[in-house]
Amino acid sequence: SKAGAEYIIESTGVFTTIEKASAHFQGGAKKVIISAPSADAPMFVCGVNLEKYTKDMTVVSNASCTTNCLAPVAKVLHENFEIVEGLMTTVHAVTATQKTVDGPSSKDWRGGRGASQNIIPSSTGAAKAVGKVIPELNGKLTGMAFRVPTPDVSVVDLTVRVGKECSYEDVKAAMRAAADGPLKGYLGYT
Repeated sequence: SKAGAEYIIESTGVFTTIEKASAHFQGGAKKVIISAPSADAPMFVCGVNLEKYTKDMTVVSNASCTTNCLAPVAKVLHENFEIVEGLMTTVHAVTATQKTVDGPSSKDWRGGRGASQNIIPSSTGAAKAVGKVIPELNGKLTGMAFRVPTPDVSVVDLTVRVGKECSYEDVKAAMRAAADGPLKGYLGYT
């Protein structure tokens, strides 16, 4: 390759479709991983659906940081207790697309608020993205985000209605078993 890179992590937030991310192949890349949800690239979350990856896939999406937090938890809850519906809220650190001070926004008036001075309600595609990596949950989750004035760290709160009866102890046991077993390294339990 011209730059010496064969595997590209596309994290600009601009090239999020297969067509746009494929521009990296002109520079000699062999594979591209998009670090955001994609409208058309196969989407994967480690520990959740990575077994569906095949070597012939040249452009894939690793979803978003919020989806990587939400999907393993949703997987455990759904496999053990059958999620009927759910609402997720993420408290999310500032992102590069936010304004540094109050100003106009083409998206909505909230998008024009200064990132370091406000808690800003926002949309998130994480709930929809979970439906792409866990197809049985497609359309069952919805959610929103609060952008907060911190440079790093985010949290997801997930509230679900389940189809199988369970106790708090049952949920804790399922999470611990997954964190110590098949999701070790992807899901933590304390």
